[in-house]
Amino acid sequence: MNTTEDFKQFEALDEEYLPVAKHKLHDWTHFAGLYAAEHVAATEFVIGATFVALGAKTMDIILGLLIGNILAVLSWRFITSPIAVETRLSLYTYLNKIAGDSMTKLYNWANVIIFSVISAAMITVSATAVRFAFDIPAQLNWYPTNVWFILIVLAVGIFVVSIALYGFNAVSEFSGLCAPWLFVMFTSGAMVLLPALSLDVLEKTLPAGWTDIMTLGDQRIWTGINSDGKPGIGLVEVIGFGWAANTITHFGLVDMALLRFAKKKNYAYASSTGMMFGHYVAWIAAGIMGAGAAVILGKSIVELDPGDVAYYALGWSGFVIVIVAGWTTAITNLYRSGLAAQAIFFNHSRKLTTIVVGVVTVVIACFPFVFSQILPLLTYAGLLVVPVGAIVFAEHQLFPRIGYTRYWSSYRKLTFSMPAVASWGLGLAFGFGLNALDVISFFYLFIPTWFFTTVVYTLLASRYGAKQKYPVEAKEEELQNENIERFQEQQAKEEPVISKDVSLFSKGLKFVAISALVATLVLACKVLFGSATETNYIKNRELFYTYAFICTIIYFVLAYWALKRGKTYNPA
Repeated sequence: MNTTEDFKQFEALDEEYLPVAKHKLHDWTHFAGLYAAEHVAATEFVIGATFVALGAKTMDIILGLLIGNILAVLSWRFITSPIAVETRLSLYTYLNKIAGDSMTKLYNWANVIIFSVISAAMITVSATAVRFAFDIPAQLNWYPTNVWFILIVLAVGIFVVSIALYGFNAVSEFSGLCAPWLFVMFTSGAMVLLPALSLDVLEKTLPAGWTDIMTLGDQRIWTGINSDGKPGIGLVEVIGFGWAANTITHFGLVDMALLRFAKKKNYAYASSTGMMFGHYVAWIAAGIMGAGAAVILGKSIVELDPGDVAYYALGWSGFVIVIVAGWTTAITNLYRSGLAAQAIFFNHSRKLTTIVVGVVTVVIACFPFVFSQILPLLTYAGLLVVPVGAIVFAEHQLFPRIGYTRYWSSYRKLTFSMPAVASWGLGLAFGFGLNALDVISFFYLFIPTWFFTTVVYTLLASRYGAKQKYPVEAKEEELQNENIERFQEQQAKEEPVISKDVSLFSKGLKFVAISALVATLVLACKVLFGSATETNYIKNRELFYTYAFICTIIYFVLAYWALKRGKTYNPA
C-alpha cells in the first residue's frame, strides 16, 4: 500500500483512533489545571462529611490523607503515564488492540455506564446549589418531586454536554479557568467558618495555636466516633481511602485518555494539583466548612447537602462554587464516557456519541439517588476496572521484559481474546471474593486484585500465543506507525498557527483577575484574624459574602476575556 492510500485511510478514521499527533501535545500547565479543577469538585463537600461520619480522628486525617494522595500521584506517574505517553492512545483504543472487539465492547459499556452516572451525580450536585438559591425543596427521595428542579438539572446538563463536545482542549481550558478560583474559595470557606467552630468549642473567635486547632478537630469535626456512635476508621483506612479514591483513573488506566496528550511522562506529577489541593486541602476544608455550617444551623454535618454548606461558608459565591465544581468533574467524565461510547459505535463521531450519552446522563441526573450513592459507586467502579488496567500493564510493560510479544492478539487477528476476558472475570471474582470474606480493608482490595490479574493474564497469554514471535506483523506495525506520523506532520502544516497575545491590555486583564482572587483571600483572612468578638465576626462574615461574590464575578469575566484574547489563529 503506498503512502497516498495510507493517508486516505487515516483521513477516514476519527482522530480518536490514532495516536495523538506531536503538534497536539500539551505542556504540564494544561494537566495542572485539568487535574486541579476535576479534583476540586462538588464531591469534596460530600467526602468532607464522609470522614466525619466514618469517625476518623484529626491527626489521622492530616497525616493519612497526605500519604494516601502522594501514593495516588505516584500511581499516575509510574502506572498510567508511561503507557499513555509511549502509545499516545486512549485505554479504549489500546484495549481493542490487545484484547479484541468482544472484550473491548464489554469494558467500554461498563465505562459508559460508570462515567455517565458520575457525571449525572455531579450535575445533580450543581443543581442542589441552584435549588437552594431559589428556595426549591430539597430532593430527599430517589425520584424528583419538583418540576423546577428537573428544569434546573436540564439547564445545567446542557451546559456540561456543550463543553464536553468540543474535546480535550475545551475541557482543559475550562478546567484551567476554574482551578485557581476553586482553590481560593475552598481555602477561604474554611477560614470564614473556623471562627464559628472556635466560638462554639473554645468560646473565642481564633484558636491560639496547634493545640486549640487539634481540640476543635477532635471535639467538633473528626471526633474518632462514627455516625453509629462507635469507634471509627484509623490511619491505615484513611491512607487507603486517599489512594483508592481514583483507582479507576490511575491503576485502572482510564486517564490514558488525558495523559496521552502529555509531552513528557513526568507531567503526570501535575496530578498533584488535584490530589494535594483537591483531595487534601479541599477535603479538610470541606470538613471544617461542614462542621461550621452545622454549628450555625444547629444540625449534624451529615444532614447538610453541598448547597447548605457552601452558602454558609461563602454566601452567594457558595452557589457558584458548587455549580462550577460540579461542572468541572461532570465535563471531564462525560468526555471520557463519550470516548468509551465512540469505541463501541466506531462508525459515529465522538461528538455524536457524546451527545447521545449526554442526553442519557441528564435524564439520570434528574434522580437524586445517584448523588447520594456516589461514594459506593466510585469504590466499586474502581474495583471493576482495575483488572483491565492490570491486563494492559502486563501487555505493555511486562511482556517485553520477559520475552513475550506485545500486541500478539492483534498480530493473530483475534477478535476475541480468551486470556483477557478470562483474566478480567477471574480478577473480579478474586477482588469481590476478598471483599465478601472481609480479609482485607475494602480500600486496599485493588492492590491484590491488580497483582492477581497481572499474573493470571501473563500465564494465560503465554498459552495462547504471547510467547511466539511475529516479525512480519511487527514490521507492518512499525511501517504503519511511520505512515501515521507522516500523515500527522502533513496535517500540522495545514492547521492554523496559534500565537499568544502578549499585549499590555491582556496582561492587565490577567493582573486584575488575579488581584480579585488575592482580594478574596484577604477578605477571608480578615474574617479569621480580624474578628475579636462574635459581633465583629458576624459583621466581617457578611462583608466577605458580599465582596467575595463581587470578586468572583470580576475574576470570571476578566479571566474568560483574557483567555479568549490569548489566542490568535493565523492560517498556515
